[in-house]
Amino acid sequence: MSSRATRTCGPITIRRAVARDAKRLTRLVRGSSAYEGKYASAVAGYRVGPDYIEAHRVFVAVAADEDGGRILGFYSLVLAPPELDLLFVADEAQGRGIGRLLVAHMESEARAAGLDRLKVVSHLPAEGFYRRVGAVRTGTALANPPAVPWDRPEFEFRIASQ
Repeated sequence: MSSRATRTCGPITIRRAVARDAKRLTRLVRGSSAYEGKYASAVAGYRVGPDYIEAHRVFVAVAADEDGGRILGFYSLVLAPPELDLLFVADEAQGRGIGRLLVAHMESEARAAGLDRLKVVSHLPAEGFYRRVGAVRTGTALANPPAVPWDRPEFEFRIASQ
């Protein structure tokens, strides 16, 4: 599941993130329009560093047909405890199936790692997306002020064996 064409952005390759991607991933997180206004505090000062990339299974979706392989989105799978820690799609790439592609890849990686389920604490505006890609609502993660002063929906992906 490393490459697939989407309806508007040509071939997409998913590859393991490397240390030199850290600044681009940080910019993607901090620049996400989903975190504007009242949500800005959640990503203010947030950093995806080379150490984070090395410690976790971080994968990027790259536009394979462009110079330099523009990063269109990424996710981070944490194995212990099993969690989808981060999932972002660049604003200009949303609505093109990249989020679904990343989730399918994440499920494949989780399955290969022997996981049968994993948790995700959703950003409020992403709740509908997680429902559409098959995550099941399991509860609520309570606010953690000052960075996250609102409750968030908690979901679970149930990983089918194949």
